[in-house]
Amino acid sequence: MPDRRTEIADAAVAIVAAKGLKGLTHRAVDAQAGLAVGTTSNYFRSRAALVAAAVDHVEARDARLLRGQGMEGLPTTVPELADQLAGAVLALAGEHAELTRARFAFALDRPEVVSAGHERMVSGLEHLLQAMGLHDARSRAEAVADYSDGLALHLLTARHGQEMEHSTVADNVRRLLEG
Repeated sequence: MPDRRTEIADAAVAIVAAKGLKGLTHRAVDAQAGLAVGTTSNYFRSRAALVAAAVDHVEARDARLLRGQGMEGLPTTVPELADQLAGAVLALAGEHAELTRARFAFALDRPEVVSAGHERMVSGLEHLLQAMGLHDARSRAEAVADYSDGLALHLLTARHGQEMEHSTVADNVRRLLEG
């Protein structure tokens, strides 16, 4: 069973995904989580603290999702990495769409709260690409991040309900990684 802070963060993410950042209030989180009125305020005194906790929670869940894409340890080849990233982006647009909707809501309303997490993700990918011996790792990492974000957005909006083949996404990511 999750601890109270995790319950609150889960509820906050659900609210932001469904109603946007304007819907995020302490009372709304209490109601969403089935908690007594005032509980969220006891854990997160200000709205800024609540937003920060929700953003951190999205980032932590994203990281767990990426680690859980069927790979033992870090991928060591471009095809393995492309396969892992394809699985992650499809999961973020599918079964974990709530995370993506919340992340986009945060990014649109308060870009400063997601920029640090985005930079950590791009830098991590850059270091992995450098370890694989790929040149121009930073621009390749940025291209993959841009493609992944764009694809997730389109799968949740303009292409909502359309299936996307894992192999197609993996091939596209591989092409971006290989240059």
